[in-house]
Amino acid sequence: MTLQGFFATHPVFTHEELVAFLRTDKVRSPKTREALLAYHQQRGRILRVRRGLYCVVPPGADPATCPVDAYLLAAKMTDDAVLAYHTALEFHGKAHSIFEELQYLTSRAARPLSFRSYRFRPVRFPKKLAVKDKPLFGVKEMDRAGLTVRVTTLERALVDVFDRPDLAGGWEEIWRSLESIEFFDLDVVVEYALLLDNSTTAAKVGFFLEQHKERLMVDEHHLGRLRARRPREPHYLERGHRGGRLVSNWNLIVPAEVLDRSWADVA
Repeated sequence: MTLQGFFATHPVFTHEELVAFLRTDKVRSPKTREALLAYHQQRGRILRVRRGLYCVVPPGADPATCPVDAYLLAAKMTDDAVLAYHTALEFHGKAHSIFEELQYLTSRAARPLSFRSYRFRPVRFPKKLAVKDKPLFGVKEMDRAGLTVRVTTLERALVDVFDRPDLAGGWEEIWRSLESIEFFDLDVVVEYALLLDNSTTAAKVGFFLEQHKERLMVDEHHLGRLRARRPREPHYLERGHRGGRLVSNWNLIVPAEVLDRSWADVA
């Protein structure tokens, strides 16, 4: 494969990936590799996103305005990046809205990055999963433009957005997004919710499933396992948010607009 062939099959690539390719092409000198990068960047063939991360510019396009695949960029931000939270819902085509912030899980000490209108936000894998050696529970590999992207499943995304609603755009966005999903493997949902070992998160998931019991065919077995892990005393659905009504089944104080789904009345 030529370097042009590499660019054609790697619309987004890291410096390490390019080095690995050039080694197979017998280009072993670091100076030669850096000269090739600089040459193609100057010619407008590739676009530097940050140190070590590049996009390929389509033939005839302007590097300053050419389209970029933000999901591929997020997936390449670190070598262990996993698209997650609202970004996972977007990737699966189930988000109510499209955001310009993309979230990815990583164990690396990464910093947020802004590129054009996008903001890439690193989030550490939940500590409970790391302790249990299950950080990749509910993670799958998917193809995008011929490249492999790691992304959380819809089952994990459901639990994750209740665990970290600050990464999901608010309750209306969460409800509208999750209500667009026709099916969940509820055994996996419950297993993951319990793995996080957070009573409030378990109660939030249980509350949502109970609200959609018929549509999602939720068994009392699933609800019972989650109910057994609900907080002992009332917790707010959202930390720092005061007001709402107590849902005693789950020991959750839920805002009226969530209980009534008031956004559904807005034309």
